[in-house]
Amino acid sequence: MNHLTNFFISFGRRTIAFFYFFGGLANLAAQTLQLSFTPPFQKDRVVEQTKKAGFDSLPIVSLVSLFIGFIFALQTAYFMQRIGSEIYIASLVALSLVRELGPVITALVVAGRVGAAITAELGSMQVTEQIDALETLATNPIKYLIVPRFLALTVVLPLLTLYADSIGIFGSYLICVHKLGISSSMYMHVTFDSLFYKDLFTGLFKTIFFGMIIALVSCYEGFNVQGGAEGVGSATRRCVVTSFILIITADCFFTSLFYFIFP
Repeated sequence: MNHLTNFFISFGRRTIAFFYFFGGLANLAAQTLQLSFTPPFQKDRVVEQTKKAGFDSLPIVSLVSLFIGFIFALQTAYFMQRIGSEIYIASLVALSLVRELGPVITALVVAGRVGAAITAELGSMQVTEQIDALETLATNPIKYLIVPRFLALTVVLPLLTLYADSIGIFGSYLICVHKLGISSSMYMHVTFDSLFYKDLFTGLFKTIFFGMIIALVSCYEGFNVQGGAEGVGSATRRCVVTSFILIITADCFFTSLFYFIFP
C-alpha cells in the first residue's frame, strides 16, 4: 500500500513539475518575443552572441557534418553496390542531409555546445545574484540577457545548417569520387538534379524553431537555478536533455506537416 501511495505522490509531483515547466517556458517565450520587437535594440550584444553561437561553433559542426557525409555515403554504398545503382548515392545523401540529418544534427550539436554554455553562464549569474543586481539597476534581465541570445540562435542556426549541409555533401563527394569511382561531374549533376527549393525550405524552416527552442530552454533553466554550483550542473544537464527531446519532437511534427504540404 505504501508503494502504491508513493507511486501516486511521485507521479503527481512529476505531472505538476511538467506543467509548471511548460507554463514557465511559454511565459518566457511570450515576453521574449514581445521584447525582441521593443526598442532600444541591442545590436552589439546580438552580434556578440551571434559570434559565440555561430562562428565559434564552425569547427565542431564542420567535423560532425564531414563524418556524417562519410558514414552515410559508405552505408548507402553497401546496399547500392549490390543492385548496381551507385550513382544514386549522391541523390540519397543530398536529400537526407538537406531535409533531415543536416538540420537535426546541427541543432543537437548547438544545443549541446551553446545551450549548455548559456545555462551555465546564466545559472552562475543567478547563483551570484547578478541577475537581481540588474533589476535593481532598472534593467530588464530578459531584455538584456535573453533577447540577444534568442535572436542570435534564431538567425545563426539556419546559416549553420546550410553550412553543415554543404560540408556533409562534400564528405559524400569525397567517398563517391575517390572510393567508388563516380566521376566528379556526374556526382554534382545527380546531386543538384535531385534537390528542389522545397527540400531546402523544409530543412531550413525547421531550424528557426530549433534555434528558438535551444535559446528559450537554456535561458529558462539558467534563470531558475537553485542550490549553488550543484544546481548549475543539474540545470545544464536538464537543458541539454530537454532541448534534445523538444528538437526531436518538433522535427517529427514539421516532417509530418511538410509530408502533407509537399508530398
